[in-house]
Amino acid sequence: MLFHVRMDVSLPHDLDHNRRAELIAAEKDRAVELQKLGVLPHLWRVVGQYGDIGIFDVPSNDELHAFLSSLPLWEFMRVEVTPLAQHPSDLAAQP
Repeated sequence: MLFHVRMDVSLPHDLDHNRRAELIAAEKDRAVELQKLGVLPHLWRVVGQYGDIGIFDVPSNDELHAFLSSLPLWEFMRVEVTPLAQHPSDLAAQP
């Protein structure tokens, strides 16, 4: 199943600088890992914001939640999930 996932990050202003750097590095490593697993085939930055849009390809809602909650910045994220379905006018869907 494909999901469009908007992830907006809001780190506390008083977060220790070293902790902030550790979290950001760990988040990058986890995103790369999810891409290599094929779980996150597309990832984009939202221009002018500390947010991302990802397309996740997972078998179920529960697995999506498990992957999202495994992100190091999870506790600082606001997440919006939209399930996706094939559009009949998509050229890729044509036989």
